[in-house]
Amino acid sequence: MSQPPYARIAAELRERISSGALRPGERVPSTRQITQRWGVAMATATKVLTALRQEGLVHAVPGVGTVVAGPRRRAPAGLTGETGRPKAATAGAAGAPGPVATPRGAGGPEPVLTPARIVAAGIAVADAESLAGLSMRRVATELGAATMSLYRHVSDKETLVLQMIDTAFGECVFSLGAPAPGGWRARLEFAARAMWATFRRHPWLAQAMSVSRPQLLTSTLAGGEWILASLDGSGLDTATMMSTHITLFTFVRGSAQHLEVEADAEAITGLDADEWMDTQVPSLRSMVAAGNLPTLGRMLDTPYDYDLDTVFEFGLQRLLDGFAVLIDRQPGTREPPS
Repeated sequence: MSQPPYARIAAELRERISSGALRPGERVPSTRQITQRWGVAMATATKVLTALRQEGLVHAVPGVGTVVAGPRRRAPAGLTGETGRPKAATAGAAGAPGPVATPRGAGGPEPVLTPARIVAAGIAVADAESLAGLSMRRVATELGAATMSLYRHVSDKETLVLQMIDTAFGECVFSLGAPAPGGWRARLEFAARAMWATFRRHPWLAQAMSVSRPQLLTSTLAGGEWILASLDGSGLDTATMMSTHITLFTFVRGSAQHLEVEADAEAITGLDADEWMDTQVPSLRSMVAAGNLPTLGRMLDTPYDYDLDTVFEFGLQRLLDGFAVLIDRQPGTREPPS
């Protein structure tokens, strides 16, 4: 039985590390570079780096990326990370990878921690291993620090996740600060794509954010203000403006929730969505035939290239079309201020 794609790529990178072609402290290909070089899905690329990280061969350095870990050393009991490997290297002052952390009590300095470094490490862990893989201990391992030292800067995991959300969604708000098109539709389209791009970079983010109990954070409030201001002057009353904003966000977030689900499924099966569907076609055809489902049967005979980005764009345009019908009914509309 052939190896799944992630295992083959991980083996190639493992060989480059063991041969010295990739030396300690050097960056390994990012998930995006893996997808481009080997032609695999983002979830497969994520599983490649997760496998190498679990073996202790690489670790994430906030602000730098995933780098080759230093030589393994035998650490006293209780001083290894939760994967059983020596604590990872930390980033230097200039953002470059530093030496492997020396266990505390053996004369090594305590890593310099700041809330920003802890949050960045948390985001790196969640990006690579999903929110389910996030823990204070796991973040401490990435930083080469004692778990308890994190609590001097972040009170608990729940607070850390909130700060991660604020930082990650802040990338979307930063994008909204760029020159934006005029008109409510173009602006909402601009905002939706900025959110989608942010959720794509951080697949855990959509799962972490809430609609019914929204997190009151600087970035989420700023994003809401931008969208509501885009609707101001459209003729909608304030309640309808808020419902429009919530509907748009719910659509983007709901679509993005499939990203982490698919990443987890691919990590478990080693198959991307297309490969998995290929394995289901015989059973699906049997069920369609037995259930007298002719419309589905015709769909099976029609090529359809499922792509989440394409489905997102289709849904976004139909949603905006609906908003347009609503807004066109309003008397005396005016464009929002630029």
